[in-house]
Amino acid sequence: MTPDARDLTLVPLETPTGANLILGHAHFIKTAEDLYEAVVNSVPGVKFGIAFSEASGPRLIRSEGNDDALTRAAERELQKIACGHAFLIFLVGAYPINLLRDIRACVEVCAVHCATANPVTVVVLRDGDSGAILGVMDGLGPKGIETPGDARERRDFVRTIGYKRS
Repeated sequence: MTPDARDLTLVPLETPTGANLILGHAHFIKTAEDLYEAVVNSVPGVKFGIAFSEASGPRLIRSEGNDDALTRAAERELQKIACGHAFLIFLVGAYPINLLRDIRACVEVCAVHCATANPVTVVVLRDGDSGAILGVMDGLGPKGIETPGDARERRDFVRTIGYKRS
């Protein structure tokens, strides 16, 4: 293909209110089901929706989840990205840190591009019917360097929310 037939695109994701997301790359038709099991076994009671894009055969977006709105949102946003073998999980009632290890351990998962509650824009290279996630813009750039007071606030915060011992 000629260089001008390729298209670099920025795809801003619309995350449901109060949700976190995990965006990654995987392979194989059972990815959505295996990710479902990883989520429910990591954080019982979490609400979530998963979508996974096939890259060959019927090239469908496969989905699983226990919350219809989050599942539909994952399908919609993954369709905007339009890259084969990508997956997207929206979570409410848990943070990615609670299950990221189990997501990475899923045998189909090749990479996790981001896990965040921040605004996300996906950088996609299109070439005909193919697409590649080149990277993500996760949140905003830094405004400065942490001061000793900022460090105290950060350390206090992670203890307040229970991620470090007091």
